[in-house]
Amino acid sequence: MASKAASPAVELTVGDRAVRISNPDRIYFDDPHATKLDIAKYYLSVGEGIVRALRERPCMLHRYPDGVFSGGAEGEKIYQKRIPRGAPDWVESVQVKFPSGRSADELCVTELASVIWAVQMSTVEFHPWHSRRANTEQPDELRIDLDPQPGTGLAEARQVGGVVREILADLGWTGWPKTSGNRGIHIYVRIRPDWTFTEVRRAALAFAREVERRVPELATTAWWKEERGEKVFVDFNQNARDRTIASAYSIRGRHGALVSAPITWDELPDVESEDFTIRTVPARFAELGDLHAGIDDEAVGIEPLLEWSDRDARDLDLGDAPYPPNYPKMEGEPMRVQPSRARKK
Repeated sequence: MASKAASPAVELTVGDRAVRISNPDRIYFDDPHATKLDIAKYYLSVGEGIVRALRERPCMLHRYPDGVFSGGAEGEKIYQKRIPRGAPDWVESVQVKFPSGRSADELCVTELASVIWAVQMSTVEFHPWHSRRANTEQPDELRIDLDPQPGTGLAEARQVGGVVREILADLGWTGWPKTSGNRGIHIYVRIRPDWTFTEVRRAALAFAREVERRVPELATTAWWKEERGEKVFVDFNQNARDRTIASAYSIRGRHGALVSAPITWDELPDVESEDFTIRTVPARFAELGDLHAGIDDEAVGIEPLLEWSDRDARDLDLGDAPYPPNYPKMEGEPMRVQPSRARKK
């Protein structure tokens, strides 16, 4: 059977830029039916929001050259850290280094045109760092990732999110919630970029342990899956260096073309991930604007959480927790082995 001829390229005007979209009719999602051009038009419709979420941050791209779910088949996902070759000279980047000693020039969004260019390069998801290029080694964002484990789901994540809201209120901090685009909830807090990734992760662990103390029947900080049970994992390791999660307004490479969508705290108790898709979010954005528009207006210090961390270590003998396996051994980190295996030794 002869292959279908590629559709003619189209050119989109994005600000002062002209961005060429090749194969605009290539199907990226079967249901809802969405083409490459539809992906580009979606990001244009939430332009202010996606640029705010990505601005000045090193960004990993999730690319799907053959579509996400097309013709009943699941397309290959490419995790792209290095900016693809052939980028226009106006697409900006920032160099980041890895523990291996290698470095990469990652996309650094400064304007909407660079987002649409990334779509031209088959990008569906955008995963930014929680630091900016002015100082990539000092985060300006604390990330609270509520990850339901088997036997739990979004309903439990919503309940734990309510507890997060209470703790943030006790601290006098503003949290900015969004759906994950799957089963979880993400909550961001802007912090002053005065601390290292290690310190911010330690603060995030202290926050997660406070959540766990308040609702031990619902939340866990156990790093090893075998110890989590049917609870919501408060994933403190999302604050480690070079860990990324889908940005606000990013489409997710999942059935239904779901979007990681900003929500209000009042919406949280009844929110459903399926309510936010490539088809529904543009109208919501047109009506409500960017619900994270004020996220950069205030930045807090993490000193209270570092004090909680010191208290936990002193009074409860709770030290650090394991890092993901691809990280070098960190100072003060406990043995990095599954408890069930450790007991056999």
